[in-house]
Amino acid sequence: MKEIIAIIRMNKVNATKKALADIGICGLHAMKVMGRGKMKVDFSILTDLGVSEEIGGLVADGLSAGARLIPKRMLTILVQDQEVDKVVETLIKVNKEGHKGDGKIFVSPVLEAVRVRTGEKGTAAI
Repeated sequence: MKEIIAIIRMNKVNATKKALADIGICGLHAMKVMGRGKMKVDFSILTDLGVSEEIGGLVADGLSAGARLIPKRMLTILVQDQEVDKVVETLIKVNKEGHKGDGKIFVSPVLEAVRVRTGEKGTAAI
């Protein structure tokens, strides 16, 4: 089993959910997150998308003026090992616009999964 974590633009969530459902992946979790990468962000892209900055110019926690946090969505998807490539390819296909901030994908092993309701373990639990 693998856990795929994808950080994507807010405006790409619905298209991503549909594309994943189209390949048979319906189970996922989505959370609102704030963050930034290593590079400075071109905030005109956010303005064009109609996104307002929620946290800006903080000096606390080592963030200097202009190092704003960008609202994103974090998707967590648990899949069988053989499904990883098609999920990652789908995430890239839907979210790639060719701009900084298109997102990141992380793939990690899952040692165990347990369904609370039945106590099923392993692949049966997902």
